[in-house]
Amino acid sequence: MRVLVTGASGLLGATTARALAARGDEVTVMQRRPSGLGLREVLGDLGDPACAGLVREAARGQDAVLHLAAKVDVVGPAAEFERANVGGTGAVVDACRTEGVARLVQVSSPSVAHAGHALVGVGAGPADPASARGHYARTKATSELLALSADSPGTGLAVLAVRPHLVWGPGDTQLVARLVERARAGRLPVLGSGTALIDTTYVDDAADALVAAVDACGSPDGAHGEALVVSGGEPRTVAEILTRVCRAAGLPAPRLRLPVAAAAAAGAVVDGVWAATRRTDTPPLTRFLVEQLTTAHWFDQRRTREVLGWTPRVGIDEGFRRLAASYGEEPRNR
Repeated sequence: MRVLVTGASGLLGATTARALAARGDEVTVMQRRPSGLGLREVLGDLGDPACAGLVREAARGQDAVLHLAAKVDVVGPAAEFERANVGGTGAVVDACRTEGVARLVQVSSPSVAHAGHALVGVGAGPADPASARGHYARTKATSELLALSADSPGTGLAVLAVRPHLVWGPGDTQLVARLVERARAGRLPVLGSGTALIDTTYVDDAADALVAAVDACGSPDGAHGEALVVSGGEPRTVAEILTRVCRAAGLPAPRLRLPVAAAAAAGAVVDGVWAATRRTDTPPLTRFLVEQLTTAHWFDQRRTREVLGWTPRVGIDEGFRRLAASYGEEPRNR
């Protein structure tokens, strides 16, 4: 197929674009800066209305669009998230309709249906901007609803939303690198007991799922008009995940312990300070991060695997072996 991938400068976008190209698809990528992938490339800011023509140009002649581009952060003005996530998705949807693209896979996040409570063995609940936590989750929820509202395979465009959960792997700057940086500085605590179970997704497995979604979306027996959560299906405790990331990087397991109440209070203070001073650097702690590290969130994958015909091929243990190898360390499971 001819596939446009937006946001290919990120870890998951780049990995997925390579996977599509490797199987023989004709891949175009679009993002703000060069991806270095050696693929046909259109540079532009999806959230900038002045780039609407570039978005249509990138979508022209495509069989499918895989939309990953987004502002992913825990800080920043609401308007920036709105512009990048909602505005960018709107531009992609408009381009798909205008250029006659048949398939749109909207890459979303499980946070769009997370109101701060534990998610235990659940499927993909409805995206809810009103209860989603933080600017990122709220705008991703709005974006998912916007994309799914355009689903109309009978008149041309089939839409499928996919929510990869906590994607990680070598080269990850969003999760792994931040954990390792804090661990090296002695500032990576375990909050509370550290026993909350969370599910994660190794990057190659997440990319495989997105490729499968491109194939499934709008196909005769495929799905459309719904959201699917993608995860590795191997929940682990927060303490184990933190320990294995540290050890993969050749660092000792976290020794600091911080009570949940104290962490939540500190996160609230930090949120206030960052908002008041308009700081854009990554804060040491936020209320959202405390929620993520102290509440269970793992998912029922049966619907996802049925629809996509996909199962993880790497998994968590092999993933940590690969992560350790990327740091030049001997793999250690515990």
